[in-house]
Amino acid sequence: MNEIIFIDKPKGITSFGAVSRVRRVLSEKAGKKVKVGHTGTLDPFATGLLILMAGQATKRCSEFMKLDKEYIAEIRLGETSTTGDPEGIVQKSYTGEPVAEGVIKKVVQEFIGEIEQTVPAFSAVRIKGQRAYDLARKGIKVEMPTRKVHIYNIEILDYDWPILKIRTSVSSGTYIRALGEDIGKKLGTGAYLTSLRRTKIDKYSVDEATPLEEFEKM
Repeated sequence: MNEIIFIDKPKGITSFGAVSRVRRVLSEKAGKKVKVGHTGTLDPFATGLLILMAGQATKRCSEFMKLDKEYIAEIRLGETSTTGDPEGIVQKSYTGEPVAEGVIKKVVQEFIGEIEQTVPAFSAVRIKGQRAYDLARKGIKVEMPTRKVHIYNIEILDYDWPILKIRTSVSSGTYIRALGEDIGKKLGTGAYLTSLRRTKIDKYSVDEATPLEEFEKM
């Protein structure tokens, strides 16, 4: 069994959880344990395209991890979250007037091109052999690394204070949570992501993907 599988990941589970569920289905079908790997994680609160590799196809995981990606994100301005998403502790960070759409458009455009991001504390990167999110959950503060990423495009889909909805195409390794937070910092309002959906990985679209629950029933 050497397959490339396109899954539409639901909200509320980790990418590793999705891998485990797909592995169970394929292993039952094959009558033996099938190796399954993913080509790039999605946070538990995020939904969308997850490309999985089964059997010998797992050798191509690193190849797919390097591909560019497209996301639709909903950003809440005027508040911050300890994790940059709805799973953290949210607090109000701005009490001023709603920011004009013209200002939003101008600030958003400043992020297009090569930028330097600080990797979020709640992320899967390893710091001295430990996952950053494990350290963060224990309250251990460490200096997070920075990385250069490329933002190819940011399109404003909707803006109704305090909610800003964008579509963005980015290079591999870009943290959309960090992008949302940085936009909020630039505006002086603070911000965090309330929802995130991965719509494309290179030429592959989420429209080609099977919802995880449907895959399990097939």
